[in-house]
Formats: sequence, structure tokens, C-alpha cells
Amino acid sequence: MNLLFISYPSWIHPEILPGVPVLGIVRWYGLMYIVAFSIAFILLKRVMNEGALNTPDFTCTEDDIFSFISTGIIFLLVGARVFSALVYDTSKLYWHKPYLIFWPFSSDGHFTGLTGMSYHGGFIGGFLGMLFWCKLKKKPLMKWVDAMACALPLGYTFGRLGNFFNAELYGRITTVPWGMIFPTAQKFSKSLEWVTVFAKNCGMDVNSLQNLVNLPRHPSQLYEAFFEGIVLWLIIWLLRKKKPFDGFLTSVYIIGYGFFRFFIEYFREPDNDIGYRIAKASDAPIYLNTSLLNLSTGQILCMLMITFGIVLAAVCAVKAKHK
Repeated sequence: MNLLFISYPSWIHPEILPGVPVLGIVRWYGLMYIVAFSIAFILLKRVMNEGALNTPDFTCTEDDIFSFISTGIIFLLVGARVFSALVYDTSKLYWHKPYLIFWPFSSDGHFTGLTGMSYHGGFIGGFLGMLFWCKLKKKPLMKWVDAMACALPLGYTFGRLGNFFNAELYGRITTVPWGMIFPTAQKFSKSLEWVTVFAKNCGMDVNSLQNLVNLPRHPSQLYEAFFEGIVLWLIIWLLRKKKPFDGFLTSVYIIGYGFFRFFIEYFREPDNDIGYRIAKASDAPIYLNTSLLNLSTGQILCMLMITFGIVLAAVCAVKAKHK
């Protein structure tokens, strides 16, 4: 039988060296954050060397960009964690015990790290961090944020690869030949007719399947890494020397990310405990895309991002015209 799916690689674990004392707690997700920030710094340094951050009375140095990006990262991590804990956690635990938001241990004392991070919270936090630094150092905000926009998407690519290594944030079930079976995904009963038909269409031997079937899913983390990371970065990188006004590249990043993420969300399964924020039918399954009118939390936030990006571009364009 011709298999039309890919099994998630068994050698990939969330931990880089599982079972190794001390090093066994180091996770791919955390390492990907380090790689992302390192790449952002390298690209920001490249933009600096091109003179994009210089003014008639100021020449940017490596210390300046290190201070700038470090401040942004600190605010980004805080925003990502707080937003995840307060918006995406439906138990309301963190609303009642906010001191646990940055507590990296489980109730039984095991080290878990900060297991929930939100991109949109990180975006808000990072923007506030850059705003804070620019006000403190008396630097033109949009000129510096534009420079960061040239670096962020490529770094973001590795954040999504971290999600892939964690086998999390996977997509909805699919029959495309690159569909992947993720070990932690929801399983479905073989007694359901649609499950056996779906499995058969994927090339699975239905007779040999156990009662609970793990169906292939879109590797949506890789879709996001490619479109929201590599493609968006290429667009901004090629435009960086042609921007018509300060704030243009930032607006392209915000609108571009919101656009790509909005449509990729149709392939990505919403969080099981949240489901859809807006749904055509109250019983719409989250593992299938049954209607374009079913919108997730991420899609609503992306629509807000696109709106903000358009408004920002208009404001910056008018401001530049009247200089």
C-alpha cells in the first residue's frame, strides 16, 4: 500500500540530550531562542554597517545595537510569557496566582522551564522594549524599529523550528503526502466510519490499525517557519534600501506577518481548551477546517495586527511628508 504520510522522526525529543544528567533539561526550544536572537543580532549589525542607523550627529556602534536588542529581548520574553499565561491559559490559574507566571517548576518540584510563550505577547513586549530604549537614548524610534524588522523574521524561523522539535502546535488532519503523524496528537476511534475512510485515503492499512488511530496532520510549524520567517524576511531584506519613509519596513513586517499567519491558521489546529473564538457552528471540530468563518484566537490577533500595520504606515507616511 502506498503511504501518503510521514511519521514524526522518533529520534527527535524536546530535550537535546534526554537522560543525560544536568544537560538533559536543556531543550531544543530554548536553544532555538538563542539561535534566533543571535541571528537577529548579526543581521542588525549588518544593517548598522550599512549606515542605516547613523544620523548627522551620531554614528551607531556595536555596543548601541547590543544594548538595543538586549532591551527588546527582555521585554519580548516578559510579554510573551505574560500574554501566554493570561490569554491562552483557560484554567485562570495565573490570574489567581500571578507569581507562578515565571516559576519554572511543576507542583512536584520538577524543572519545566517556561512552557508557554505567545508570539503576539512577545511582539507587544518587544515593541514596548524598543520604544523604552529609544526614548531613554533619544534615538528615532521608527528608524531603529525598521532596522529590527530586517532581522526579526529570519530569527523567528528558528522559534517555529523549536515548536516542531517539541512536536507541538501541529496542524489539522490532512491527506496531503507530506502530512505528518505527531506522537502527542489527538487520536480517533477506528469505529467511526470517517476515520477509517480518512486513514484509507492516507494509505494506512485499516485492518492492522488499533482502535485509536493517529492521523496525519499538516506540519504547520514548518509552514510558519517558511512563510512568516524566510519569505517575509526576504521581502523586507530586499526592500531595506528602498524604503520611502521611516516606519515602512516595520509596517511591512506587521502586515506581512499578520497576513501569512492568518491564512496558515486555517491549517493549524487551535488550542484544544480554547477552540474557535468565532465559529459558524458551536460544534465545529477543531481538527478539520469546515468553514473559513471559523476563526481562532491567532486569526483575530492577526487581523488586529494588519489593521495596526496599515494605520502605522499611514501615520508614518503623513509624518514624513510634512517634515
